[in-house]
Amino acid sequence: MTSYFTPEPFWEDRQLQDAARSAESRSIYDKDRSRIIHSPSFRRLQAKTQVLDITEGEYHRTRLTHSMEVSQIARGLVQQLLQDLQGREECGILPPIELIETVAFAHDIGHPPFGHNGEVALNYKMHDSGDESGTCPSDAPCGFEGNGQSLRILTKLERRPSGPGLNLTRRTLLGILKYPRSFSDAQRLDLPAPSRLSNGIVRQDDWKPPKCYLDTESAVVDWLLEPLATADREKFVAFSSEPTHAKHGKTAHKSLDCSLLDLADDIAYATHDLEDGVALGLVHRDQWKSVWEKTDREWRQTHFPANVTDLLFGEGWERREAVSKMIHAFIISVRLRHLQQFVSPILDCRADVEDAPRAALNLVKELTYERIIRSPAVQTLEYRGRNMIMKIYEALIGEPESLLTGPDRKLFLESRGDGVRQQRIICDFVAGMTDPYATRFYERLYVPRTGSSFDRL
Repeated sequence: MTSYFTPEPFWEDRQLQDAARSAESRSIYDKDRSRIIHSPSFRRLQAKTQVLDITEGEYHRTRLTHSMEVSQIARGLVQQLLQDLQGREECGILPPIELIETVAFAHDIGHPPFGHNGEVALNYKMHDSGDESGTCPSDAPCGFEGNGQSLRILTKLERRPSGPGLNLTRRTLLGILKYPRSFSDAQRLDLPAPSRLSNGIVRQDDWKPPKCYLDTESAVVDWLLEPLATADREKFVAFSSEPTHAKHGKTAHKSLDCSLLDLADDIAYATHDLEDGVALGLVHRDQWKSVWEKTDREWRQTHFPANVTDLLFGEGWERREAVSKMIHAFIISVRLRHLQQFVSPILDCRADVEDAPRAALNLVKELTYERIIRSPAVQTLEYRGRNMIMKIYEALIGEPESLLTGPDRKLFLESRGDGVRQQRIICDFVAGMTDPYATRFYERLYVPRTGSSFDRL
């Protein structure tokens, strides 16, 4: 008898039929994992900023090491749930280990160089149509958002012999779809005027994109959600808060696998970025203590030694031990809850941690955000990166046939007469750059006596 907690078979579908291979031993999700790991976009994460600029040293995280750590934490969350639910039919709905690892490896694959400031720069430039409205033509799917670019890379920009995209399974793509509404649906109703009307300053808060998928991937999302019951599909894409004149809309739902990914991402962000911040002197002992003492005392005393602060601010191995204890405490508190709103169990089940560790996780995330990401030292570098990306984009949009090379130039020339598509091709090219490549590209364009015509970018 089929259990309610048996995933529907359509989640294993691919858009294109894979050619059969002899003596194939891998599962379908093993194949998805391999396709991600062997993709150029995944390798580029080794040279993309996580929080701190990759030129600041060799110790702290890049997008690649962050993605690997998220994968390991997500794996731990699934294993913990399998242990806690042992013998219960809910185990049937949990993602296989290779699936949750795949989703974690791919979740940041669309982020541009220089972190979220690169995202802000490209979002602004993809709205700058040359008039004073700051908006693209009504029939042009504009804007840029890193999560949306991940879906675009996996389904269109990476290539296999069978065609564009990695041809991943439905369930893998659903796990990556963190925000199931399009850019045009989620964008706030009023946008600021282009920055050239305000002395060339592009304010970060003005041009943060909505959390969404890009309109260019609407057909992919339609295919992804097509087998769902109509009521499930309509509810899944609902907003928790509708877009207003001042704020972007926020989606309400995500799949079980995506909730596990989000939780693992939060844990990695809070703990590993904290570790980097302490190691680099951006988070001080008294700042940490003031936050740590706000966490639930019983939870703290149950899961941590009294000297956890001494460990965190001790030698490197002690700091790693303190972070390890934090990660463990968050993982063992994971719980599976049922919304009782959807027919599909993959949509109706959600992973989260208990109240006390959730409050602690939020406090630590807030500390890392305020002391690291919002620090003047980091913001100065991010501001520089944002302006470099805008200047590179301006050069490419002005002289595309001269500056684009290889497949990107070929795609651009094939798109003559379609200005919107050409604009997206340039955006894809810039978004795919690593931080060092973008820096070298910028210097060759704008810094006198830097680089030679014969230097490899």
